[in-house]
Amino acid sequence: MKKSDKDYKKKQRRSDRRKLLLSSDRMTDKDMIHLLNSEIKALKGEIRNSVADEMTAAQIKSKIFNIADGEVEPPKWLLSPKKSSGKTLGIPTIFASDWHYGEKVFPAQIEFCNDYNLEIADQRIQNLVNNSIDILFNHLSNPKYDGLVFPLGGDMFSGDIHEELAKTNEMPMFPTLLRLTGRIAWAIKIYADKFGKVFVPVVAGNHGRTTRKPTHKNRAFDNFDWLLGCMLAREFANDKRVTVLVSDGTDINYSIYGHKYLLTHGDQFSGGDSIIGAIGPVTRGDSKKRSRESQIGRPYDTLICGHFHQLVVMKKIIINGSLKGYDEYAYAHNFPFEEPQQAMWLTHPEHGITFNMPIFTEQSKKTVNHKPLEF
Repeated sequence: MKKSDKDYKKKQRRSDRRKLLLSSDRMTDKDMIHLLNSEIKALKGEIRNSVADEMTAAQIKSKIFNIADGEVEPPKWLLSPKKSSGKTLGIPTIFASDWHYGEKVFPAQIEFCNDYNLEIADQRIQNLVNNSIDILFNHLSNPKYDGLVFPLGGDMFSGDIHEELAKTNEMPMFPTLLRLTGRIAWAIKIYADKFGKVFVPVVAGNHGRTTRKPTHKNRAFDNFDWLLGCMLAREFANDKRVTVLVSDGTDINYSIYGHKYLLTHGDQFSGGDSIIGAIGPVTRGDSKKRSRESQIGRPYDTLICGHFHQLVVMKKIIINGSLKGYDEYAYAHNFPFEEPQQAMWLTHPEHGITFNMPIFTEQSKKTVNHKPLEF
C-alpha cells in the first residue's frame, strides 16, 4: 500500500471516530478537550508536511542546482538604455520554442516537404544563432544593442507523452536532456560574447511533462523544460553576463524599457482549426490573461507564446514558429505548410517593438553539404 493511501485511510478513520464521539451522549468536557487537542496535534503535523512539500522546489534549486536563494528577477539592464552605448537600436528578442528535440519526422509520410532528427535539429540550432547574429549586425545600420533576451517558451523536447512519440523518438529523455542542455548553453555563450548581456526567461510547455495528462498543481516541477532551465541556471550561475529566470508556474512577466511582456507556452489556449489557425484561441486566451493580470496589478503590453507552430505577429500578440517544422500531425490535420523558423524582434527605448523578422533555420536549398557543426 502506498504511503498516500495509508495517510488517507488514517485521516478517514480519525474523521469517523470524531463524528462518533461528537454524536455520543456520553461526551464529557474532558473528552472534548482531549479530542480537540488530538485534532490540533494532527493538523499541525499535516501543516508541517505541507510546508515541507512546498519547500521542495526551492530546495532543489538552491541545493542541487546551486541557484542562489531568493527570488530571481529580470536584470535591471532591461529597464533603461546604457548611457555609454550612444544611440542604441534597442534590445533584440530571439524567441526559442517548440524545438521538439529528440523527435524524428519521417519525410516519406509528409510528401518529403520536411525532415527532422537530432542531426538536423543541431544544424538548425546553429543556423538560428548564426543567422540571427548575421541579420542584427550585418544588415542593420548602427548595430548597437544593450543586450539580448532569449526566451525559452516550452516544448523544447519531443517528450514521451504520446505512445507514438515514445516509440519513434531517437533518444530516451535523460540523454536528450543532457544533449540539448549543452546545445543551448553553447548558444547562450555565443550570444553573451556578442551582445554582452543575455536574459533567459524559461516557461514549461506540454510535451516535456512527465505525467500523461496535464496537471495544474506542481505543473512546472513535473516537466523537463523546468529541469532544463534549472540546469542552465546552474551552468551560468557564475557568469554575470547571463540571467536565467525559470518560472515555477505557467507564465513570466518582464519589461524591456517599460514595454511589458508576458511569456507563456500557449497550451492553455484551446481551439482553432486549419483555417483560423492559432489566431482564434490565442486571442481569446490573451483577453482572459489580460483581465487576470490587470486584476492583480500586472498589466502587460504584449503576449508572446508558442505551442501552435505558426508564426503570427500582431500588435499585441506574437506567436512563435517551430524549429521542428512541418510534421505528420500537421499534415494529417491539413494545416498550412510552414518552414522551420523562430521569431525575432527589437524593443526600442522610445517606440516599443519596432522591427520584426523571422529567423529561418533550415539550410538553403542551394546548399549541397551541411556546414560542420560548431558544438
